[in-house]
Amino acid sequence: MHQRRDDHLVQCGREISIAEIEEIRETVATFCRLSREELAMTVCEHLGWHSASGSPKADACLKLLGKLESEGFLRLPDKHVSSRKELKKPCLTERTAPPPQIGDSLGEVGPVRLEVARGREQTELWNEYVHRYHYLGYKRPFGCFARYFVESERGRLGCLLFSGAAKSLGERDRWIGWNESSRLRRLGWVVNNTRFVIFPWVKVKCLASHVLGQAVRRIRDDWQERWSYRPVLLETFVDPRYYEGTCYRAANWQYLGLTSGEGLVRQGKSYTTSPKKIFVKPLVDDFRTVLCS
Repeated sequence: MHQRRDDHLVQCGREISIAEIEEIRETVATFCRLSREELAMTVCEHLGWHSASGSPKADACLKLLGKLESEGFLRLPDKHVSSRKELKKPCLTERTAPPPQIGDSLGEVGPVRLEVARGREQTELWNEYVHRYHYLGYKRPFGCFARYFVESERGRLGCLLFSGAAKSLGERDRWIGWNESSRLRRLGWVVNNTRFVIFPWVKVKCLASHVLGQAVRRIRDDWQERWSYRPVLLETFVDPRYYEGTCYRAANWQYLGLTSGEGLVRQGKSYTTSPKKIFVKPLVDDFRTVLCS
């Protein structure tokens, strides 16, 4: 989101002063042989413009550079035309084939634990499981993320994925107390439970809520280890056409209401989807102080 004020610009929650615009112009002129992406990374480094995890906010910077060029402040190098490779769906193999049904009680399956999927082999296996057994299939996560296997003495029981939060969500934003500026600045401290599947051969009562409880207790430490900061709020969406969200309620997540079903609005594009239930789970008592500061 780009806004113009008399003495500065605002891009994705970051105020860009007139002096910084001059610095950007000088950077672009000095490093004229760099690509647009390389210029964005360089500008982010010069301005100290980083996400919550400390990575450069290159996409937001690219949008700012494009806007400055359209208004005649600077001239960017030509865009490089590249062909994006289509994302291949995970291949289904025998390693994710259904084993015999597990119908024991939670106590009888032994200790249940979450294990982070690490390395290429585990990541590909996690992708295959989710593609095969989650009703939405596999989709590459964006931003910061963490993949988990649900493990037990009886074998692997399910998968979870946590990744970037929804960019704009009316019910959530009002509940937090966000205005647009604070949302853009602090969105990285909210994490979305994007995928959660207990495998269809696992019939263990209360397992899903038990797993969610474990995830809530460890996600901040895992995020700190991987991404160098600790989120303060979890969110998730539940499609009421298929699920009630019972496990989230049992794990003490709070129901906020329904999404609009309009999807994310992008310039020149529009789409609709079915309304989803919104659940949230604070990870610290003062989450609103962090998110609204």
